[in-house]
Amino acid sequence: MYSRFARLIFGAATEPSAEAPSLLCDSRAVPRPASISWGRTVLTRWWLRRHGILLLALAAALIVGFSTRVVLLLKTFGQISWDASLAGVFAWGAVFDVAAALWWILPLATGLAILPANFFQRRVGRALAHGAVFFLLYVLLFGAVAEWFFWDEFGTRLNFIAIDYLVYTTEVLGNIRESYPLPMLLGAIAVLALAGTVGLRRTGWLAMWLAPSPESPGRRWRATLGWAAVALGTGTVLQQNHLPHFANAYHTELAKNGQWSLFAAFRGNQLDYDTFYPTLPTDEAFSRVSRTIPVDNPTAIPTAAVQHDLLRPVMHTGPELRLNVIQITVESLSADFLTRYGNRENLTPHLDAIIPRSLVFDRFYATGNRTDRGMEALTLSVPPTPGRSLVKRPENAGLFTLGSVFRQKGYSTSFVYGGFGYFDNMNAFFGGNGYRVLDRAKMASSDITFANAWGACDEDLFRWTLREADQQFAAARPFFQFVMTTSNHRPFTYPAGRIDLPPKTSGRSGGVKYTDFAIGEFLNAASTRPWFNQTVFVIVADHCASSAGRSELPVEHYHIPLIIYAPGGQLRTGAVATLSSQVDFGPTLLGLLNWSYPTRFYGRDVLALPADVPGRALIANYQKLGLYQDGRLVMLQPVRHSATFAYDESTHVLAARAADPELTRDAIGYYQSASWLFKHHRQSDITSGALVP
Repeated sequence: MYSRFARLIFGAATEPSAEAPSLLCDSRAVPRPASISWGRTVLTRWWLRRHGILLLALAAALIVGFSTRVVLLLKTFGQISWDASLAGVFAWGAVFDVAAALWWILPLATGLAILPANFFQRRVGRALAHGAVFFLLYVLLFGAVAEWFFWDEFGTRLNFIAIDYLVYTTEVLGNIRESYPLPMLLGAIAVLALAGTVGLRRTGWLAMWLAPSPESPGRRWRATLGWAAVALGTGTVLQQNHLPHFANAYHTELAKNGQWSLFAAFRGNQLDYDTFYPTLPTDEAFSRVSRTIPVDNPTAIPTAAVQHDLLRPVMHTGPELRLNVIQITVESLSADFLTRYGNRENLTPHLDAIIPRSLVFDRFYATGNRTDRGMEALTLSVPPTPGRSLVKRPENAGLFTLGSVFRQKGYSTSFVYGGFGYFDNMNAFFGGNGYRVLDRAKMASSDITFANAWGACDEDLFRWTLREADQQFAAARPFFQFVMTTSNHRPFTYPAGRIDLPPKTSGRSGGVKYTDFAIGEFLNAASTRPWFNQTVFVIVADHCASSAGRSELPVEHYHIPLIIYAPGGQLRTGAVATLSSQVDFGPTLLGLLNWSYPTRFYGRDVLALPADVPGRALIANYQKLGLYQDGRLVMLQPVRHSATFAYDESTHVLAARAADPELTRDAIGYYQSASWLFKHHRQSDITSGALVP
């Protein structure tokens, strides 16, 4: 039994039989498969050398790359533009597939040069060769499966988000284990890789490659250097920004190779604005921003154009409201999960119940499509500069934040998170900017009744929030809390019996409804506290549940709710139709409290905008930067490219239109000035209050 299995997997035994020529003989004695019976062509001569196996690796990569592209295309069938541009998608895709394969087979090429001359004439050498082929096929198939699930989650090929996932292995691997039948998937991949290995052996391809006479070290190293030169040359010349501008964003993603895209993200997830994007003279960039930002204080004369600084006073008359604030930032809460915005599944009955007693912003947009982007905008009130968010960049401590203003007024500020706050650098960011950090790692096991890979359930989180509020109230300190939920995140598991949707199998719908339930329970519990009527409760999302779409910046996939609920009746209620985004949250909240303070915020008090000043939303992904205003979207892209679109909020149709020079220059002003300020460390905290009368 063992002998048959060994012969099947590792090749013939050391003693040749009449039916199977020995692998120790020369290549002419090895039976060639019928598919290559054309003789000693150039391809055959290459194959009969030691490095011939690299041709197999290259072919396998092309087949898997092409198949992956077809499967993803079919998965997105309804969103694809079925036109001639698909030919370009597959042509460019083949180019990137070859380029990626050249890079990841370099270790194999190096190994072939290092191994002794007669290595593959030994049984152990043949075993290693077959094992290497199995591993090669396994890695290719594993990558294809990973791309499927990444595409299902984000609608893109592997990008810088996947880099984060590789860094934060505890949460990500736990999430994968809890979300998918991992043993079955890995086992199926292994079976397919083994079948491919056995098939290649039975057809004679592997036997033919292993049969040639030993090669000298010089020849082996020359071959390896040749492959390395081609790979390095390709990597130097070929860049993803060489892809043509496809009208459908899905086409652009399909034209990429997942592994190549992952490497490009690793190398370039922080983009220098001045290098890659359209620019203005620095003075003009700041002048344009300063004309639009301080509209809530028309008596102030901004000096931004001269000093390259947005520091200015915000002044209000009358008494300030000293209310506590609990800001609940809900994971992936798209606006269309709420009944108010068209949902018919009754997923948010508790939020729906408080909306009539709240101030609701109906045209409120996230700045990005990741949690750290939402945190950045809600905390710093800055545009989403290209590359990584500031939450995850170095030198992000001591910045001017919403917490800075609250602490200046004597408040305690805290960040409360159900997961481990080292993820996405949350603890370092909030802790470095003056917030007291409370996360899963700080809690005793008895404080956690249910948890998954991403964190404790939202009921646990809100119990911690109540306790923190009680402690601050007992210390006679007003408080501001930034609370971040986790339950509305894959794998969508939560305590059973809380809602009418079962955990995990209900997917996103269950996650949304459970979080809504937990918020309802939290508000009920808070209503029994003495501080309840002196507290403002904010419900806002970090980003939408999905960011993929036919366009590169699908505006509708940035639409999120903002609900400001003051049970004590101190704040106005009703609906706000002004267009706004997360950068406007801080100034608008502080305006509702009637506070005067010094500021460096980019956001505006939406409720104080003059009637003739239009609202605007700053939206972006890690590479495309947008300014949406008056039904027009300007998008800035590498390399120094811009485009203008008309957007219909009712139909979600985004159509190209003639360039709008003024709006384009405004967009450049926002993003260029923000990048300049952080590059030159000009967004530091302000604690003196010298500008406040």
